[in-house]
Amino acid sequence: MLRIEDLSFRIEGRPLFESARAHVAKGWKVGLVGRNGSGKSTLLRLILEAEEDADSAICINARAKLGHVAQEASPSAVLLLDETLAADTERAALMSEAETATDPDRISAIYERLSDIDAYSAEARAAEVLTGLGFSQADLARPLSDFSGGWRMRAALAGVLFSQPDLLLLDEPTNYLDLEGAAWLERYLRRYLHTVIIVSHDRELLNRSVTHIMALENLGLSIHAGGYDAYLKKRAERAAQAEAMKARQDRERAHMQAFVDRFRYKASKARQAQSRIKMLEKMQDITLPLSERTQPFSFGEPEELASPLFVLEGADMGYVAGAPVLRNVNLRIDQDDRIAIVGANGQGKSTLVKSIAAKLGLMAGQRKASRGIRIGYFSQDQLDELRAGETALDHIRDIMPDAPESRRRSIAAQIGFDRAKSETKVEALSGGEKVRLLLGLTGLMKPHILILDEPTSHLDIDSREALIHALNEYAGAVLLITHDVFLAEATADRIWLVRECQAAPFDGDLRDYRKLVLSSDKAGQASAPRAKSPAAVSADRPRTRSPSTLKRVIEKAEETMRSAKQAMAEIDTALSDPAVFSEDPGRAEALAARRQRLTEEGEAAAETWLSASEELEAVSS
Repeated sequence: MLRIEDLSFRIEGRPLFESARAHVAKGWKVGLVGRNGSGKSTLLRLILEAEEDADSAICINARAKLGHVAQEASPSAVLLLDETLAADTERAALMSEAETATDPDRISAIYERLSDIDAYSAEARAAEVLTGLGFSQADLARPLSDFSGGWRMRAALAGVLFSQPDLLLLDEPTNYLDLEGAAWLERYLRRYLHTVIIVSHDRELLNRSVTHIMALENLGLSIHAGGYDAYLKKRAERAAQAEAMKARQDRERAHMQAFVDRFRYKASKARQAQSRIKMLEKMQDITLPLSERTQPFSFGEPEELASPLFVLEGADMGYVAGAPVLRNVNLRIDQDDRIAIVGANGQGKSTLVKSIAAKLGLMAGQRKASRGIRIGYFSQDQLDELRAGETALDHIRDIMPDAPESRRRSIAAQIGFDRAKSETKVEALSGGEKVRLLLGLTGLMKPHILILDEPTSHLDIDSREALIHALNEYAGAVLLITHDVFLAEATADRIWLVRECQAAPFDGDLRDYRKLVLSSDKAGQASAPRAKSPAAVSADRPRTRSPSTLKRVIEKAEETMRSAKQAMAEIDTALSDPAVFSEDPGRAEALAARRQRLTEEGEAAAETWLSASEELEAVSS
């Protein structure tokens, strides 16, 4: 499907790729990973701009249809559903031609092609994609101009998914999605029949939805079978092997150099010394890849206050001009709470945290907080509140007006801004650097409650892990809104669900909530009952199979998963040889198709195993 050979590219003299090469087979789902600024988005752009030339550095199957997400759908009067349908340009052109064609043979050919591409189910398929990404049924008949920029980005994503290109290129698609939309997209990509290359820092998506990882590091590309965790394991093994080889080479070099130094000018040993000198000159250095250090985050150590830190009683929340978004909310926050706030976009998650942070006044009810409490609040909206024309150091001066300049610069360095960066105007900072600055400024106040509303959209995977470490070290309470499941699972131990004008504790964990989201019919989601606890779910499940039957089902599923994994490993070994693509492309395509079938078989067996295991546990208890 895609071949990259000897790709070298620079931007303003800075190299991004040097003789990079990689092959992507048909049907692969490839996660493109690398540090911020390493060139991932540039590579997607180069793929889109690739010419149909066998001698170019990037070569794509000539018959392949490429798809990517535009900057956003235009705010036009076109209805949302119609805009999505128009993304399938072939269908749109054929439908238009069918209205004017007069030649019977051409009319027959048009309708035959429309049947081949399943054109008459298009509206249902488009509606499924749109509702999966969070639009309601009523939204489908609204013009695009009714939606905000973030929702128009979702519309653009819906269009490219609906068109089902042979090679789908996605650049951080979950940035505009809530946890529900991200969960739906994971499942959609896993079942997508064609090839996908996706840039993402969402670790769970990279583990659940891709078949391969393409790593951009040290100006080169490398492809590894499996998800992100499997890639990390292989990278660690390679690094350990390289370190061992370098240590052995250093010992050999030192031994030969000692011989040369000792016997170089001794006539009886001169020949041996000269031989070792030549060996030293020819010895190729083993270089270890540079390990880039990620600057840690820190949120300070707040003094302890009496519990509860914060209480809402009978609170109505919303905006002055309208009806309450949330009604009769009763919630409590203690010092050691780690709470993930979930719910579809538009249900009121941000309204809730803004009310807790006193960014919004209550419309009714009471807000009680401990005396002297400090609440730190971060939101993506605050990125626009950084003052243009001022530097990171200027923002630190506002918080620490009486501190000496050396102290302010020390704080800037701790946040992650060296001398040059700390004196760079904020409009010239990257999205990740702005997030780091705001989180650092929030940490300076040593808050008792830390509220983070989608903090990770501009952070790479390593920075996200640094944030996880900082939150787990932090001694205060955390309220977290995020579409990053890995971040939420690693830091939160309680859930608040915001839905139907209510905000209340959720009886279950993120896994239970994910099941609820994926199993809910979007059309009936508004009336869906509150999720039951795992014990209640088990109690309601029909117990029609005996323990011995369930054990046999589990054993069979395990055997299917083992054999599928072994077969996929053999296929990956075969496809790792670039020669198979050039010498026998038919075999390469067949292997890729078989791997896709094995992936689906393994996933089906895993679902069977999980269901039977839960049923067996319920029966046994």
